[in-house]
Amino acid sequence: MKVRNNDSLRGENLQYLFTILFILGFMAFFVFIVLMVLSMRKQNRIPIRYLALTAACFAIASIGMYGMLALPSNPPQSSRTDQTEKQESVTATTEEFKNKFNAAVGKYRLNGLSITRLNMKNSSEQGTGTFEYVFNDELRLVGTLNLDQKVQEVRLYGTGDVSEPTGGIFLTAIAALILTTNNEYTYNDAQNVIQDIGILDRNVSQSEFDGATVRNGFEYRFSVQDHEHSTFEITVAK
Repeated sequence: MKVRNNDSLRGENLQYLFTILFILGFMAFFVFIVLMVLSMRKQNRIPIRYLALTAACFAIASIGMYGMLALPSNPPQSSRTDQTEKQESVTATTEEFKNKFNAAVGKYRLNGLSITRLNMKNSSEQGTGTFEYVFNDELRLVGTLNLDQKVQEVRLYGTGDVSEPTGGIFLTAIAALILTTNNEYTYNDAQNVIQDIGILDRNVSQSEFDGATVRNGFEYRFSVQDHEHSTFEITVAK
């Protein structure tokens, strides 16, 4: 939901005021020009009052035009409440999540990553739930649902030797998840996100790592917990 602040309303009101000044000033200026021409034809002279009124109307029209040009057509909105509605979930339903993920996998031929059927787990106490999909012994996907049964966050859990550069199917799955949450992204865009997180530049000799970046209302985070476990997660940015 969009909320307009006082600065935005004030800017629009000034825009209307300057527009009215320009229109009225220009029309009056044109009228007095005509009167001056008619007066010259009849009396062979220009009355002083016509000159003064014409100059005043020209000044009013000039002020209106200057104000119209000086004010931006769309006043800046500095408050977070002026922005579009905040993201509340990673995608919509689990079925849509699966379809988007598989669409990205198929489009970029990311072999070995298609999701067939998500394993759903309901939580009767909180009214939420989780889902899981195991790609292989070293890679699994876990997601959390909100009260509306929409995907709230997703995580990839990888096991293996973290002293080696992250690559293979784990890195490909990370790219697929990034593409799932950004319909307009290309594979190169997903690689840029991975680069911003620092996955490719991390010091593999360190047993701990934590890097993150925010894009389009989502936080992408990669972390290494110990010598054998690493996690990639996508959550709604706070």
